[in-house]
Amino acid sequence: MIKTEEELREFLGSIKYTSEVAERTEETGVATGLAWTSVGGEILFIEATRMFGTGKLQLTGQLGEVMKESAHAALSYVRTNAEKYGIPKDFLEKSDVHIHIPAGAMPKDGPSAGITMFTALVSLLAGIRVRHDVAMTGEISLRGRVLPIGGIKEKTLAAHRAGIKRVIVPERNKADLDEVPKEVRDELEFVYVHKLDEVLEAALESVPQPSQAYLDAMTKKETSTQVPSN
Repeated sequence: MIKTEEELREFLGSIKYTSEVAERTEETGVATGLAWTSVGGEILFIEATRMFGTGKLQLTGQLGEVMKESAHAALSYVRTNAEKYGIPKDFLEKSDVHIHIPAGAMPKDGPSAGITMFTALVSLLAGIRVRHDVAMTGEISLRGRVLPIGGIKEKTLAAHRAGIKRVIVPERNKADLDEVPKEVRDELEFVYVHKLDEVLEAALESVPQPSQAYLDAMTKKETSTQVPSN
């Protein structure tokens, strides 16, 4: 009878499987997305890093034009709302940001990685890790809305195969999950979102705290909009 972990390893041999998702998301700036391909769904790791520079955005991983536009939209929204997420508003003043999607030999395109790029950027800049059991898909707008996308069934199956426990999808794609086998749906937690703030709440290990400058500005705004009483 096997009684110890050492005896079990001796009997079965060395470990042949490790959770790639957990390993990849050990550091800030990495988020797990979901992609549609002609042969089914795939998980997609999106990595963001920052270095000394002049405010440029570098994109690598053989990205198509639509995906590049999503990256620019994600960065613009982060810049517009930086202090809301506890990020210095001048974070790009002497820095460049690099977004990379590994598996560079495979062309990638489409808008559905928008929320994943946004999450990776906030994770990097706010210093908060993305939960390792979360994957997401959704297009973004410059107003912070999450827009519907296609391939929900294939993407959900890919998340399930990868051991993901929570899947973030656009609110307007909720009905599309009827196409996913019930046994798969029952093993996943779905979070339906229509704003980017909701994505962060569901994806990050903790919610970014706004800066004092942001809180002061909100207080001033609320005070200025109050109607004086007679």
